[in-house]
Amino acid sequence: MGPIILDLAGLELSSEEREIIKHPQVSGIIFFQRNFESIAQLENLISQIHLHSNHSLLLTVDQEGGRVQRFQNGFTPLPALGLIGARYDQSPDEAMQLAETHGWLLASELLAVGIDLSFAPVLDLNNNLNQVIGLRALHSDPYIVAKLGRAIITGMQRAGMCSIGKHFPGHGSVSADTHTHFTVDDRNFQTIEAQDLIPFTQLSPYLDGMMASHIVYNQVDPLPCGFSSYWLQSILRNQLKFTGAIFTDDLSMKAVQHMGTISERIRLALQAGCNGLLICNCRKDAILALENLEQSPELSKLYNPQYLQKLFPRRTLTLPALQQTDTWLSAVNLLKPLFQH
Repeated sequence: MGPIILDLAGLELSSEEREIIKHPQVSGIIFFQRNFESIAQLENLISQIHLHSNHSLLLTVDQEGGRVQRFQNGFTPLPALGLIGARYDQSPDEAMQLAETHGWLLASELLAVGIDLSFAPVLDLNNNLNQVIGLRALHSDPYIVAKLGRAIITGMQRAGMCSIGKHFPGHGSVSADTHTHFTVDDRNFQTIEAQDLIPFTQLSPYLDGMMASHIVYNQVDPLPCGFSSYWLQSILRNQLKFTGAIFTDDLSMKAVQHMGTISERIRLALQAGCNGLLICNCRKDAILALENLEQSPELSKLYNPQYLQKLFPRRTLTLPALQQTDTWLSAVNLLKPLFQH
């Protein structure tokens, strides 16, 4: 099991993908909306993956709620986290219950169809600066984000799923979109530590993984966070004592293309201490990355597969059985009013 997490082109495996997922450096798959039509189709695609891969692959998705919910038809629509944060301002206790229920429902339904992991929760601040984050974030107050984030993690863990905080050390204080632009945050470390870093600091004992942002915090380190051993080793591992898995954001994004070829980006991310490397929406990059890892045994030494192996869940009910439970029914009814605005 290597460090690479890849995407798929469509609703079923192509003959090329059947070969690619056998590669020993592939550790997982990330699903997008284009991979989902119905629950039956998704379960069939997952069966194909299990059939054709040589080892257990970590099956992942961004299922946050609101506008980032890759699987919809047949899944409960989940509210954007920002709506739960807005409720906190009126009724903190109710919002805490909503947050935990949100985490439980998100995780339970994914586990029931065979997905192992959602890259959630978002722990960025909603500073009304970044349109990509916006209502994906719980709140503008870092202490409220930490409280509600803790409740989401509790719900996910109760369902049997690990949690991944993102985007360390905070994505909400820049206006650019890392999907399309090189992105710089000009603030100094003290300012970041007193604001954006607080949810990550407070929740690092409870999170199983962390996804690093692609932002350059140029007063702190010249490298984007996912390539920075200062951020990932000095701060995350040593200062915050974080022991879970560290993921890159998608290494094909525009924000990090200035860092060199995909092979150079992989080397930098592994040297900085990343354990899971996402390469999405660029098949050429994915194949080059796999070839490069195969030909560079020194890079394999930088990688410890145990970090990702710990993220596999304990399996739960099938979806029809889950939907017969009182817990599922009450969770759906609790979250429903957030959609009636």
